[in-house]
Amino acid sequence: MSDNAAKPNAKAKLLDAALAVIRATGYSATTVDELCTAAGVTKGAFFHHFKSKDDLGVAAADHWSETTGAQFAKAPYHTLTDPLERVIGYLEFRKKLLQGALSEFTCLVGTMVQETYDTSPAIREACNRSISEHAARLESDIEQAITARGISPDWSAQSLALHTQAVLQGAFVLAKARGGPEIAAESIDHLIRYVNLLFNRSVG
Repeated sequence: MSDNAAKPNAKAKLLDAALAVIRATGYSATTVDELCTAAGVTKGAFFHHFKSKDDLGVAAADHWSETTGAQFAKAPYHTLTDPLERVIGYLEFRKKLLQGALSEFTCLVGTMVQETYDTSPAIREACNRSISEHAARLESDIEQAITARGISPDWSAQSLALHTQAVLQGAFVLAKARGGPEIAAESIDHLIRYVNLLFNRSVG
C-alpha cells in the first residue's frame, strides 16, 4: 500500500525536477541521474514511470502546460471587460513574469524544442501542442477585440496569437544571449505597441 502511494509522488517529483533542471541546463545536457538527484528518487523509480529520457520530456511538456495553464487562468487580466485590454494585459503579465534567474522565467517547451526538433518528433509535437494551446487561449480575446473594434484585418486572430508566442520565445533566446531579462522586457514593450497599432488604438 505504501509503495503504491509513493509512486505517483515520485513521478510528480521527477516532473517538477524536469521543469527546473532542463530550463537551467538544457535538455541535451540533462541526465537521468541529475533528474533523479534533483527529485530525490532512485533511478529505478525513474524507469518505473518513464521508458526513457525522451518519454519524460514529453510528459514534462504536458506538465508544463498544466502548470502554466493554471497560473495564467488566475491572472488578473481576465477580469478586464475590454477584450483588447485583456490582450494587452496578457502581454503585460508576461513582462511581469521576467523575474529572478533566467531559468526561472524562460520557457521549458521553447528550450526543449530548440534542441530536439530534429531528433525527437514526440518531444517536438508535445512542445508544439503546448505552445499552440497557449496561443489558442489568447486567440479568443483577439477575435473578440476584432469584433469590438469593428476592424477587418487581413490577418487572423490565430496568426496574431501565434506571433505573440514567436516574439516571446525569441525574447527568451535574446535574454539568454544577453544574460538578463532587460532585452526581453523591451521586446514585449515593442509587441504591445505593435498590437495597439493593429487595432488603431492610440496610447499616451
